[in-house]
Amino acid sequence: MDELLIEKIAAYSVAILFCVIIVVIYLRKQKRESKRVEEKIVKAKLEGLYEPISLHPVVDEGSCIRTGACIAACPEKDILGIRNGKATTINASRCIGHGACFHACPTQAITLCIGTEKRGVELPHVNQNFETNVPGIYIAGELGGMGLIKNAVEQGKQAVENIVKSLRKNHNATFDLVIVGAGPAGISASLTAKKHHLKFVTLEQDTLGGTVFTFPRSKIVMTSPMDVPLHGKIKLTETSKTELLAFWNSVLHKNSITITQNEKVEAIVTENGHFTVETLSGEKFTTCAVLLSIGRRGTPRKLGIPGEESEKVAYRLLEAEEIKGKDILVVGGGDSAIESALLLAGQNKVTLTYRGDSFSRIKPKNSSKINEAINSGLIHVMFNANPLRIEMDSVIISAGTEKQNIKINNDLVYIFAGGELPIQFLQKIGIQITKKFGEAVLKHN
Repeated sequence: MDELLIEKIAAYSVAILFCVIIVVIYLRKQKRESKRVEEKIVKAKLEGLYEPISLHPVVDEGSCIRTGACIAACPEKDILGIRNGKATTINASRCIGHGACFHACPTQAITLCIGTEKRGVELPHVNQNFETNVPGIYIAGELGGMGLIKNAVEQGKQAVENIVKSLRKNHNATFDLVIVGAGPAGISASLTAKKHHLKFVTLEQDTLGGTVFTFPRSKIVMTSPMDVPLHGKIKLTETSKTELLAFWNSVLHKNSITITQNEKVEAIVTENGHFTVETLSGEKFTTCAVLLSIGRRGTPRKLGIPGEESEKVAYRLLEAEEIKGKDILVVGGGDSAIESALLLAGQNKVTLTYRGDSFSRIKPKNSSKINEAINSGLIHVMFNANPLRIEMDSVIISAGTEKQNIKINNDLVYIFAGGELPIQFLQKIGIQITKKFGEAVLKHN
């Protein structure tokens, strides 16, 4: 009996020892992982990537149980990590707001917020139905803070669904709805309007695709499965801009929808119980409701320097492969500037100028590629540099900490200085603009 008891005690002791070893190994692994995440956070803070610039996840540590599902679901790199047994943000400024982490969390510990306590983001005022403070005018997509394609498509659909519910049956306007902007939200809204047999018109100041169309031709557009009105679910985990635009054209053509392109809206006036939408070309459209699905960038931000009105200056790059043997200046330090410089560098002499002293808010892949291009001499980069004057065959640049003026040969200039929220346009309509400081955009009920 004593031998049996001794054997049991020995067996239990071995089992307990084994469990202790497992726990110790687990805790050591967790400690190492936390240390790595801490180091990444320190690096992110030094590089200016820790603070978010738009939509981003906020983790409720009290609800987090460290499943790692949020990290596995995120297609970006090092946005989230595990520190001290809880999920935390690392490179929050690289978040593109797709919400994969939000949906993957089994304990609903993640909320998607816009802005922070320190950094506000200007957004137009909209309610849960996407209607602004001006009754009858709605906003969906990038302008409202949802720039991701899937989210914009969903918002465009939902906004029109809400418009249908509130639409007056006996109005004296020519159209039920005027949709301004033909990006992802505008296209989705157009399809939804067609589905509900609305009399509508879609106006686009540029060309079909909105902001997506301005991406470089070979740029990969990251998106996730989405439900496209009048088409159904479509999965485009990775696709090129060309393929995405071809898909949208196909769906619109199939449903006999024509987008009125190159028609910029200048004003929206309220009169006689409806709206009159006026365009730059002089056209006027009377409508019962308006949906604004324009981008946040609005008009490209200009440098305000002599010579910027020259024909050789552009604010987007469309057909990089057609440009060869040129001296090109690319201005900007964001992903669009980096990607465009890289696309042009193979067949041209490219100089990239940035007003900062380092690229602080670009994707990891772009960071790696631009560093390789700099080290190989493929691209000449000038930090702390600002173009002063654009001449016929050259550009004058103020560069370095001493701000020396440097003249370089130049054939083409591409400026990627972002864009300005069309605040004046919105305020003229009467739409209120507010700054969001860490407010929840998407949270679990």
